[in-house]
Amino acid sequence: MPASHIAPGLPPDLPVRLLIGGRWQPAQDGAVFAVEDPASEERLAEVADGTEADARLALEAAVQAFSDFGRTTAQERSRWLGAWFTAIRDERQTLARLITLENGKPLAEALGEVDYAASFVEWFAEEAKRAYGRIIPASTTDRRLLVLRQPVGVVAAITPWNFPAAMITRKVAPALAAGCTVLLKPAALTPLTALYLAQLWQAAGGPAGSLNLVTTSHAAQVADVWLGDGRVRKVTFTGSTPVGQELIRKSAAHVQRLSLELGGQAPFVVMDDADLDLTIQALRTSKFRNAGQSCVASNRMLVQRGMLEEFTARAKALVASLKVGPGLTPGVEVGPLIDRPGRQKVLDHIQDALGQGARLEAGGEALPGKGFFLAPTVVSRVTPAMRVMHEETFGPLIAISAFDQLEDGLAMANDSPFGLAAYAFTRSAARAWRLAEALEYGIVGLNEGLPSTAQAPFGGWKLSGLGREGGSEGLDAFLEEKYVAWGGLQG
Repeated sequence: MPASHIAPGLPPDLPVRLLIGGRWQPAQDGAVFAVEDPASEERLAEVADGTEADARLALEAAVQAFSDFGRTTAQERSRWLGAWFTAIRDERQTLARLITLENGKPLAEALGEVDYAASFVEWFAEEAKRAYGRIIPASTTDRRLLVLRQPVGVVAAITPWNFPAAMITRKVAPALAAGCTVLLKPAALTPLTALYLAQLWQAAGGPAGSLNLVTTSHAAQVADVWLGDGRVRKVTFTGSTPVGQELIRKSAAHVQRLSLELGGQAPFVVMDDADLDLTIQALRTSKFRNAGQSCVASNRMLVQRGMLEEFTARAKALVASLKVGPGLTPGVEVGPLIDRPGRQKVLDHIQDALGQGARLEAGGEALPGKGFFLAPTVVSRVTPAMRVMHEETFGPLIAISAFDQLEDGLAMANDSPFGLAAYAFTRSAARAWRLAEALEYGIVGLNEGLPSTAQAPFGGWKLSGLGREGGSEGLDAFLEEKYVAWGGLQG
């Protein structure tokens, strides 16, 4: 594709094609789609728009490559992943700039995402060598009982736009570490980071066909090809709960294994003995990272009544201190929402709350001019009837509700079909244990606003998903266990 299709400021050698079997190539029909900057609404690039035909080509390449890649040694895979980690760290600034341009998040935050993304590659480069099997004591002397752990096979990875680097490495790195070949479909809103990461995998020596990438504006068509073929043995997806439920239905025909990280509705429980300085700092991180566009973003601020007035005042001061603007502008802490519908959803939640008696404490409006900016907002007197209390807002809105006793706060926090992340703040060890054990969530941040890390399992309960990413569990998700009973050994 001609360089004129890449805006100034992007890497001039950025691949904007499909990666299939180690070759960069256009879509079979030559179609492309545009990628835009949510801060300026200007076109950044045009990338290949894959279809079912391209998805099938990528699948054939992954199947063919697996016959060799699945037999490589753990040490070989560890070295390739180690080289990929080094390449990502060396290109840290370029990757962060790509993330900011296509996603909108502030550059400092994008740099943090690159480091987070790289940490998964480093972790699974090491874990690749620890996919241990075992020997089970037999009940007779002429038998040996073995358990082998082998790669599950071809993996389809479908990733979201809100963390365009980290959500890729959190899935792709453990799959490659296990010896699986990968079909990657990044979000159409943020494909540029994925393209650059794939280019770095090639530069690190990753074998042809081990990672195949299909950019597309036809997500369902591409996913249907992969879900409709039994040679794809694993699907890993991060996105909305309705799409995850559809993937479950479609995977049933071939009983494909699934890892699903779906929607969240995170409570942020503040007890009246909380360290308020620490709590507000955690609120800044958990609520305004990526402008609130995170599945683990705090969504419902549940504050014990004795702390309510002071917490509300500090929340108002927090949003007043935040600088909103384009992510490449120095000092900006909150960038744009990803697109116009994303911004409108937040505005709808605000208006719904105000229409039902909530009080506007700060913000509440879209900012004028180009880009999908919205003023960080605080609303108080929020009740369970309001949409913000049972829908994921995905934006910079602090919605405050009050409770009286600890058990009341727990009941409010658990009153959700979602169970991804929860946050709780208290100085009491007894209260902390009670909260940690009683919150019905896969991740709990106790006096902590940023619990995610490569070495710990990440995933949700209830409608928030299946399986875990990160930690030793992240590698397990891409391995099959094979029991071998070896007889006739009496000699």
